[in-house]
Amino acid sequence: MNAVLVFLVGCAILVVGYIFYGGWLAKQWGVDDSRVTPAHELEDGMDYVPAKAPVLMGHHFSSIAGAGPINGPIQAAVFGWVPVVLWVLIGGIFFGAVHDYGALFASIRHKGQSIGEVIALNIGSRAKKLFLIFSYLTLILVVAAFASIVASTFQATYVDGVVDTVKSATNASVAMISLLFILMAIIFGFFVYRKGASLAVATVAGVIGIVVCLVVGLNFHPIYLSNTAWMWIIGVYILIASVAPVWILLQPRDYLSSFLLYAMMIIAAVGVLGAGIMGADLNMDMPAFTGWYDNMTVVASTGAPASLGYVFPALFVTIACGAISGFHSLVGSGTTAKQLDHERDAKPIAYGGMLIECALALVSLCAVAYIWQDYVKLPSDGGIRTPTAVFATGISRMVATIPGLEGTQATVSSLLVLTVSVFCLTSLDTATRLARYMFQEFWLEPGQTYKDATGFKAVLCNPFVATAITVVLGIGLGLGGYSTIWPLFGASNQLLAALALLAVCAWLGNVGKNNKMFYLPMIFMLVVTLTSLAQTAIAKVNTISANGATTAPMIQLVLAVVLFVLALVLAVEACQTIFGHKKPAASK
Repeated sequence: MNAVLVFLVGCAILVVGYIFYGGWLAKQWGVDDSRVTPAHELEDGMDYVPAKAPVLMGHHFSSIAGAGPINGPIQAAVFGWVPVVLWVLIGGIFFGAVHDYGALFASIRHKGQSIGEVIALNIGSRAKKLFLIFSYLTLILVVAAFASIVASTFQATYVDGVVDTVKSATNASVAMISLLFILMAIIFGFFVYRKGASLAVATVAGVIGIVVCLVVGLNFHPIYLSNTAWMWIIGVYILIASVAPVWILLQPRDYLSSFLLYAMMIIAAVGVLGAGIMGADLNMDMPAFTGWYDNMTVVASTGAPASLGYVFPALFVTIACGAISGFHSLVGSGTTAKQLDHERDAKPIAYGGMLIECALALVSLCAVAYIWQDYVKLPSDGGIRTPTAVFATGISRMVATIPGLEGTQATVSSLLVLTVSVFCLTSLDTATRLARYMFQEFWLEPGQTYKDATGFKAVLCNPFVATAITVVLGIGLGLGGYSTIWPLFGASNQLLAALALLAVCAWLGNVGKNNKMFYLPMIFMLVVTLTSLAQTAIAKVNTISANGATTAPMIQLVLAVVLFVLALVLAVEACQTIFGHKKPAASK
């Protein structure tokens, strides 16, 4: 199969899905642009701040994208290109985009509060507590992981206790560019939101500023610090970023960062299409289907085998953000809903944003297909297995086949890696703010805000206290070895998606709207999640039986069992609401 054909036909199908299925959903749910959104109704200058659609799209897309739609499809490519393409297209249009759109829409009809509040009002308070506990723990894991990833892209390399400036140059450049981005975002936010500067003019200036940041960072990068030092600096940054008004940093930083992602996608598309037009071999060298069981996956750093397992459920857990991701529901209902200017903006931002991720997933698949022979080699034999390196290498090689761009491979590859790193940092501060919301909502009654809390709850719900607790736990876990529980992230992320689908389905049913489009996605994702968690638990029991009760498999076993039970309890309570006669009061 030709990669250009896969990309073009895939994008065409996504556009058709957006126009027809997305439009049908808006009519079924009763999207009403005349209604006042929470951003206007509850505007407070901190969390509830109306944002113009392009700015909010930048925030939302930057936050949900990260490295997910790149890593997932590349890792799942071990099953062949047909399963990946089918799940990206079918899952994206009928599962992921419905999930994202539904979560955002439900939130704006619940005063911009999170999916936890939607669950409380439509399923029950116990279900809300369980969901918030799970969501908060998952977000702590995200903070730990992303902080570690960002710190690793910033850290200096030491040789005999002395910084090697040559080996550390790339990381130092990434750190410098990221710091300059933060400063530029603050300036952008000040002029747009406090001085009334034209968004168009500010955007042009911002894009020029991005180029300046890249040039300065690549040529001037005097900061060389250790991983631990960067972890603490990142901790301070996310502490400040998560309590600062969204207009001063979150909105402008994500908006400006989104142009990097758009540029990355344009470069990738040019690489795929340009190489095909110029006659380069773009037939997908990878097999259409490799079999029902993964025998190819290895640990990139050691070359040790680490099979993903059987196609079901591994494919659907691994691709994650490329088709559906529970983290998106937390972003949509946690920050995006509080900034939505008009209800009509929900469709392009949520439904459209997910489908753009699907397009990026298709590009990632083309990238791994282009260097398939290098991908199938063991790392010890020169194989390229790290997803970010696979993406950057594949796309940069394609671009280099275009006349006039032959010498750009190294530059394009570096810029692609830099872009992925920038988006990890973007997702990090968003995840921290979301975790703060989850922590606050756990102590509040339905309809309350942190300002309504009294006694010890008022202390715990204070934005600074809630954020400080989150940062200490996240950075502490990142410093102490989050990798012991990271293998469960894929399943927990998809469990979030299943629970969000259950919540939105219950609410729509309670208010008399058509919710049947949620039945198949929520049941399927629950089955996927429970199967994956059961497999993990069994594998860990076998490991413990063979090797004794070591820390890592014990933690993974306990978490797998807890998540499995949590999913069952929430599913039962949700089904009682959806299919039974339990109808709590719901927001119209």
